[in-house]
Amino acid sequence: MQTIGAARRALAEGKTSSRALVEAALARAQDKAGEGARAFTRLYARSAAAAAEAADGLAKAGGTPAPLAGIPISIKDLFDVAGETTLAGSVALKSAPAAAQDAAIVRRLRAAGAVIVGKTNMTEFAFSGLGLNPHYGTPASPWDRKTRRIPGGSSAGAGVSVADGMALAGIGTDTGGSVRIPAAFNGVVGFKPTARRVPTAGCFPLSTTLDSIGPLAPSVACCAVVDAVMAGEEPRPLPERPVAGLRLAVPQRYVVDGLDDTVAAAYTLALSRLAKAGARLVEIPLAELEDIPRIMQKGALVTVEAFAVHRELLAAEGAKYDPRVASRIRLGANAAAADYYDMLRQRASLIERVSRVTSDCDALLCPTIAIAAPAIAPLERDDDLYVKTNLAVLRNTTAFNFLDRCAVSLPIHEPGNAAVGLMVVGEPMADRALLGVAAALERTLQR
Repeated sequence: MQTIGAARRALAEGKTSSRALVEAALARAQDKAGEGARAFTRLYARSAAAAAEAADGLAKAGGTPAPLAGIPISIKDLFDVAGETTLAGSVALKSAPAAAQDAAIVRRLRAAGAVIVGKTNMTEFAFSGLGLNPHYGTPASPWDRKTRRIPGGSSAGAGVSVADGMALAGIGTDTGGSVRIPAAFNGVVGFKPTARRVPTAGCFPLSTTLDSIGPLAPSVACCAVVDAVMAGEEPRPLPERPVAGLRLAVPQRYVVDGLDDTVAAAYTLALSRLAKAGARLVEIPLAELEDIPRIMQKGALVTVEAFAVHRELLAAEGAKYDPRVASRIRLGANAAAADYYDMLRQRASLIERVSRVTSDCDALLCPTIAIAAPAIAPLERDDDLYVKTNLAVLRNTTAFNFLDRCAVSLPIHEPGNAAVGLMVVGEPMADRALLGVAAALERTLQR
């Protein structure tokens, strides 16, 4: 994988061109022996080539390069592109009207010079952490492709597109982990911003309370520049943070329950490396996380809001849905307004209580996912296994969506081993501070 920083330097020095970068990305996406046919639902080969030529022409003319000038980027199949129907990984929307304009983040990416190479595959309507899609196929994560293991969801194609060099960054959404999970399973970095940081206009919703939009990329610095563009900020260098002296909260309950051996070994080694580099690991119970399932026992927030989004389409086109997605959405059908209101009230209280515990630390650490990527085929066959695995995959990430946090997933596995992610969690709206901490941890763990 090539970082955005390395590509921008090569462009500035005349060692490559946007056309070369984009052609290489498209060649990988169109390779019949690769995962491109399953990673993408739509490729923009012609318009991407034209955008690359325009970027190269501007560079030759001596124009000031935009932050993402000439950089190939993929976008999830949830984002509107003017003139085409947004499918959201489904076939139920094929007769829906075409989008009148680009989504807000697509407009900002284009304005920053990004070359959109295609729309990436996803769990239908973004409602699962596994990444399986019965309509368009399921791309396999890079590790152990002979077995074919899940890419993580819902931004499945986004993670694979970055890991396989089909894009230098992929844009996903994260409602319960849908950026961080595919980042962890595909061995890349994923950043989930605080939900209100990036505008969601033109993005097909799952949960209007929890939806956030974030990048997957080869490095924290890559994620930071893409995030800044999508948030409407001027990209600037991250704050330099030495690892020595960082106070890092390490929960002892909930997020470390039931880790498989692969994840436990990689996580323990990562903590050891950070401690040796001078980080102060502060062990805390954080039993407050165990209140989350109790608060949602009368209906999950995402389920209630998803049913509100889908009830008319379900009534008209429900037979075309993935049955596993439709059944989860229908769980929100009988939610009482009073229970929904009470859930929001308890959520606000829990956010405050947890922040009182963690606010004196620079970040919180835990495994992104409790298990390594399982094989696709058994999950396709067995509904009970699908449900059980989905809950295990989503548990850790969902907790911090519920707490309105920003979070980064960093790859911490040894080369050749199953991909494992370390989740680095910040306070609400402390996104740039978190990215600075994550970059410091990344440097230490890579060494």
